[in-house]
Amino acid sequence: MTTPLIRITHASKTFALPDGGHFHAVRDVSLEVNKGDIFGLIGKSGAGKSTLLRLFNLLEQPDSGAVFVDGRELTALSKRDLRDARRNIGMIFQQFNLLQNATVFDNVAFPLRIHGGLTAAQITARVNECLELVELSGKTASYPAQLSGGQKQRVAIARALASGPAVLLCDEPTSALDAETTRALLATLRDINRRLNVTIVIVSHELSVLGEICNRVAVIEDGAIAEQFALDDAASLAEPRKTALGRELAQHGAASILAARSTPNNADTEAAYV
Repeated sequence: MTTPLIRITHASKTFALPDGGHFHAVRDVSLEVNKGDIFGLIGKSGAGKSTLLRLFNLLEQPDSGAVFVDGRELTALSKRDLRDARRNIGMIFQQFNLLQNATVFDNVAFPLRIHGGLTAAQITARVNECLELVELSGKTASYPAQLSGGQKQRVAIARALASGPAVLLCDEPTSALDAETTRALLATLRDINRRLNVTIVIVSHELSVLGEICNRVAVIEDGAIAEQFALDDAASLAEPRKTALGRELAQHGAASILAARSTPNNADTEAAYV
């Protein structure tokens, strides 16, 4: 059996509220993400999906449970070892989080300089490699204010990839982008997944985004996983879904599979699927 690249077991996270109450953002969540997956987390606003994503790299510490990434239990590491482990986990955010007074080159180079161990020539080579991957080779001297929203997110992706991570976490990466830019960005993420074998976990409230790019998805409701299933497997999609979001995603996945099989040279396969 395949050993999951990411494994979360019985994780919970609660926040104290100003009125003395508590908000249970994540409730006893267990899930696994396999190497090479593009795994989606979807849910309504306030469902806990972004908090759950931040448990993957311990930007939020779980109150209970354990988090394993690439064979290491992050929840058992010292602060120093956790900083080292995070080099294997890139993250991009909804609002880009770029250094406004730094050039594109320096934004991408920032994590490499922080971690140390590389010469200036090595940093330059790695930055150029990452910018070429996201098709921004000509923007090294530009500043964030000179870029479009899509270009800013591509810089954020290049920065997240600079340290050569095995995992890329994406928190609503397309919600600030228009439809055309979203499609282009998703194509870039898919290309990164295929070419570099980087495992991607993406949070979104947009069905079209997850349906377009993910091979597996989990629906989050009230801090818990309501259901999870494969979007690229006809048998899985044929099973009854428990949630409205799950049913819509299953319909999207089934339509994508059918469209892929509906070619002039594949009529027999199409008939078998129908």
